[in-house]
Amino acid sequence: VPDYLSSEEAATLPCAAVTAWNALFESASVRPGDTVLCLGTGGVSTFALQLARMAGAFVIVTSSSERKIGCARELGARGGVNYATTPDWDKAVRELTEGRGVDHVIEVGGAGTLPRSIRAVRTGGTISLIGVLAQGPDVNLTPVLMRHLRMNGVFVGSRTMFENLLRAMEVRQMRPVIDRVFGFEELPEALSYMESATHIGKICLRVR
Repeated sequence: VPDYLSSEEAATLPCAAVTAWNALFESASVRPGDTVLCLGTGGVSTFALQLARMAGAFVIVTSSSERKIGCARELGARGGVNYATTPDWDKAVRELTEGRGVDHVIEVGGAGTLPRSIRAVRTGGTISLIGVLAQGPDVNLTPVLMRHLRMNGVFVGSRTMFENLLRAMEVRQMRPVIDRVFGFEELPEALSYMESATHIGKICLRVR
């Protein structure tokens, strides 16, 4: 554990942070000046926002909360789209990229969001398939073929990837975003808070 991190901060890294690192830099190669679309502001998406910005990429986020979009901007996001008020968020994302589309999508929704992610990414771009949070109909994969899209399935990562992530974090002294820390005796409250989906980043339990 890097010396500058607390135990709670370190505990957020092995799953969400490694997944984001793998998606951006191991399974793909995000470079300075690229544009990354992060769906939502949960653990993986928030780490992807932080890491992409650390690498010099521009980031657009989606959320149903203007407050969360504002927090994402404070973390360095260039733009945000409220999918509750803008159901055609893929069109809004393309407008933010002057019609080109993003270079990379952190896709945590699954079938329910994948069709719009396909429309939001540029020709030749990358979609990292990470989550299956949103149900939806069968996805038409013809655009993947016609537009030469690359789709990577990302499921956490290796110890070597984790070590690469830690080295990068130490250089920039990057800290995880922790929304709230609960005592272990507050586990029911912590689970209710997670279910409310009002958090940004991670929720932690402190175990003594």
